Amino acid sequence: MFTGIVEETGEIVARERTEDGLRLRIGADEVATGLEHGQSISVSGVCLTVERFEDGAWFEVFLATETVERTYLGTLAEGNAVNLERAMPADGRFDGHVVQGHVDAVATVSAIESVEEDWFFEFELPEGYERYVVEKGSITLDGISLTVADLDEEPGRVTVAIIPTTYDLTTLAEKEPGDPVHLEVDVLAKYVERLLEARFE
Repeated sequence: MFTGIVEETGEIVARERTEDGLRLRIGADEVATGLEHGQSISVSGVCLTVERFEDGAWFEVFLATETVERTYLGTLAEGNAVNLERAMPADGRFDGHVVQGHVDAVATVSAIESVEEDWFFEFELPEGYERYVVEKGSITLDGISLTVADLDEEPGRVTVAIIPTTYDLTTLAEKEPGDPVHLEVDVLAKYVERLLEARFE
């Protein structure tokens, strides 16, 4: 489990296509320090498993075909940045919200507006996912725990306010309208929906 609080941005330093998927080597300082084989890391919101690493320098992860097809990680090139977060320890501080690292879909940046020191990002959600989003609720975009500032359900657009720290320390600073982002809706909303469906059926 993750919290959606990005620890650092890493960089794709190598990529290798295989018959079964894609292997990425990601350069990082803090996140690549003290790793263990099999450890889980959120890479721009996608939960991946560490296969190999060099302490304090880089780590490698493998993306199965399913992951390549459901995310945009397969389109990244060497030099592209990704948001990184290690799995939360059981006794750790819970600063964000419950994030599983299970991408529901790929959303799209539809508008970006700078207002004084803050930023407003608008995202277009794939059809049907707006029902899991509520104003002032939590949403995960590219592994970042964010609060919904506004929701326009008709076209399925959600707006979040980004403070300077989040803008500077994540890949949001590199995003432009039309760019993809990984979407993970609040898992509690999905469980509530499932329970209500079972009850009324």
